[in-house]
Amino acid sequence: MDGIRAMFAGMPWWVKWVAVPLLAIFVFGGVITSILGALISFVFKALLFVALVGGLVFVVKKFSGGGSGTKTSSGEW
Repeated sequence: MDGIRAMFAGMPWWVKWVAVPLLAIFVFGGVITSILGALISFVFKALLFVALVGGLVFVVKKFSGGGSGTKTSSGEW
């Protein structure tokens, strides 16, 4: 780690803070976009699943007469 630090010690600021990150994005850009795309896709699918399950529970409770006096204890499903 000291060798890398010593190598960058004599470099201008724009090499450390502009050129190196741009090179990293250029080299690893495909991997980064793949990971971000998969993460966003997973979050979207998880939210869609939660919304669909919530809608299903709402519809089943509405049409099965869950609110018409047939109360069950909170421990039962």
